[in-house]
Amino acid sequence: MREGFDNAKYITMQAERIRERISHFGGKLYLEFGGKIFDDLHASRVLPGFEPDSKIRMLQSMVDDLEIIIAVNANHIESNKKRGDLGITYDEDVLRLMDVLQSLGFLVSNVVITHYSSQPAADAFRRRLDSLGIAHSLHYPIAGYPYDIDHIVSDEGYGKNDYIPTTRPLVVVTAPGPGSGKMATCLSQLYHEHKRNINAGYAKYETFPIWNLSLQHPVNIAYEAATVDLDDSNAIDPFHLEAYGTTTVNYNRDIEIFPVLKTMLEKIMGKSPYLSPTDMGVNMAGHAIYDDEAVREAANLEIMRRYFHHAVEAKETGVGTDTVKRLEMLLNQSGIAANSFPPRSAAMLKEEMTGAPAGAMVLPDGRIVTGKTSNLLGAASSLLMNALKTLAEVDDEIDVITDEAIEPICHLKTGHLHSSNPRLHSDETLIALSISSVTEPLAEKLIECLDELRGCDAFFSVIVSHTDRRLYRTLGINLCCEPKYEQHRFYHK
Repeated sequence: MREGFDNAKYITMQAERIRERISHFGGKLYLEFGGKIFDDLHASRVLPGFEPDSKIRMLQSMVDDLEIIIAVNANHIESNKKRGDLGITYDEDVLRLMDVLQSLGFLVSNVVITHYSSQPAADAFRRRLDSLGIAHSLHYPIAGYPYDIDHIVSDEGYGKNDYIPTTRPLVVVTAPGPGSGKMATCLSQLYHEHKRNINAGYAKYETFPIWNLSLQHPVNIAYEAATVDLDDSNAIDPFHLEAYGTTTVNYNRDIEIFPVLKTMLEKIMGKSPYLSPTDMGVNMAGHAIYDDEAVREAANLEIMRRYFHHAVEAKETGVGTDTVKRLEMLLNQSGIAANSFPPRSAAMLKEEMTGAPAGAMVLPDGRIVTGKTSNLLGAASSLLMNALKTLAEVDDEIDVITDEAIEPICHLKTGHLHSSNPRLHSDETLIALSISSVTEPLAEKLIECLDELRGCDAFFSVIVSHTDRRLYRTLGINLCCEPKYEQHRFYHK
């Protein structure tokens, strides 16, 4: 896929924009950091050229001037809420975030537990933080939030929250996921700072929607597709249009809450620095797009990926049919059809020709390779091997992994691990390939091509196993499946 986004320009412009906002508030800014602070794979898919670590690299250019607060909702801890992409709970992700951020040289000054009301799991997490020597604070539910502003912005509201002493000009507030209380943490800190006669301000950093792209631009529609289960929707910012006569895009929750937020800022600071939700943002991503056609193409692909992801989820759980219908509307809105997904037609044709589940993958140079189900390899394993052979320029007829290497693994699965499926999953196939590389140079050649699969699109004619999905995700391959099972039965785990 050709690139359309200037990553270096973005990092420079974004850092400059944040520094300007710090200066505007007299030297201290609380920055609500929306989305993923690193590994932003959605952004890298819809803005080809955007690196998944772009935000971290941008912040690293300011590392000596910033510190980080991580917010986590006590109710999420209590309910064991998990990140969908990583499969770990929010409290575990707090520790993961701390490890990654500190390894990159950032100061993580505090973990704030929001909505705290003595939840047992939250108390257990507090004890764990204590045992690890991690500074943490408590923020409490506030009666009448967010509309009883006189109570919220008082000693009985924000004033009851723990004050987190900070020492650097930029304080980034991040979290494991949405609903963690990032904005409330920023405003609570703002209240405490102004009570201490310390000048400080608030701003918001969200990559999407991109405010200076049109409402119907595929990048902004792809954001709606990515957050379809949160009931987010893009909209024209009416406050910005009224104040400046300029059309910008924001999302519904920020627009709906803005009058309340503006009043809070007026009560805390004496005067609101912002006339619109768009004013609050500092995102410069739209200014780094240099090939709009490439970006549109990438975003349309992402909308299709999201459709198939939720269609499979609805098939597996029986929940989410309304979400799938909304995604169908977004597809229609974008003028694209789900059956136009490049690898889909190849995978479905291969299944029709072989009479068994099949897959297809679009390689970095645009070539499409397919994989079929065999006696020893499942479709995911077969496709992975064929893709690696094509990249390594190894003839498809050459058995890089011999049957002698595969058969003992199959026997172990069926004879001792009591699996009814003798075929190798893709992770088992890579193990067999790595063992073969000891004596077979071509196997090592294939392994060296694994990184070239990152960012490729793969499609399967049936729902493949969670094991295969996890391995493909680890390799950075965008995997989608037709929402149907290989076998007609009730239990598919």
